[in-house]
Amino acid sequence: MRSSFVVREAATGLRRNVTMTVAMVLTTAISLGLLGAGLLAVRTIDRTEDLYSDRLAVQVLLTADVSANDADCGQDICRTLRTALEGSSAVAGVSFESQAQAYEKFKRLFAGQSIGELARPQSLQASLRVTLKDQSRVDDVRAAVAGKVGVRTIIDQRDVVAKLFDFLGGVRNVTFALALVQALAALLLISNTVQLSAFTRRTEVGIMRLVGATRWYTQLPFLIEAVVTGVVGAVIAVAGLLVAKALFIDEILSGIVENGVIPAVEASDILVISPLLLLIGAGIGGITGYVTLRLYVRL
Repeated sequence: MRSSFVVREAATGLRRNVTMTVAMVLTTAISLGLLGAGLLAVRTIDRTEDLYSDRLAVQVLLTADVSANDADCGQDICRTLRTALEGSSAVAGVSFESQAQAYEKFKRLFAGQSIGELARPQSLQASLRVTLKDQSRVDDVRAAVAGKVGVRTIIDQRDVVAKLFDFLGGVRNVTFALALVQALAALLLISNTVQLSAFTRRTEVGIMRLVGATRWYTQLPFLIEAVVTGVVGAVIAVAGLLVAKALFIDEILSGIVENGVIPAVEASDILVISPLLLLIGAGIGGITGYVTLRLYVRL
């Protein structure tokens, strides 16, 4: 088999149907870009779970009178609650956050926003932060202090984090759904392009078959065309993700990343998923081209 002939025929086909080729590349790039965004969301969810695995705690918010009059948990009500929590076998540690400390944290979290200027120390509560030995034993903490004097409410931070995970999961699902729709469009375009390319070269392919060329030999240039467009689309998708990260993603996520809510999306994350996108791009092109040739084209 003359490889130079095959490569030359594939290049000719790409140039001959340049409009269809460009449309196919762009559609594949969009599909793989959305898929890549979904994979980045999955990586972010996994890294966020790791980030919070040892940070989740139960907060016991104290009543307004205790918060205002006890700055160091030295008075009887707060000290009694703390002792009860430390005596639970489910508790690994207890720390106290005063009303003033809660206010300072609030101002850091909402710096530059109107809500940060409107809040006053009196509107925030002091709290006991409880670290658990086993995250499944939240009920033991509730039982230790629920209904006691000085307790306003008990917050399980896992409930708050669950909402964040639901949001990230929603982003992932939407991008995967859009990627699936775009992938279908890419498959149809690849199939149509292969059929069109085969039709425009039907005479020369027929001559090749008459002089003894195998069916595989005559089909290979069309397969190479499909694979090349898939790979080029994947390269564009990776480049697009890197550009989107630099221009949009970093800016959009800057606030919650700086506050430690979620980890930053790094360029290395995109580079990690890029081989998979390249493989999928080549696979989409090659498999679609092969199936199209076997089902719809007689070479």
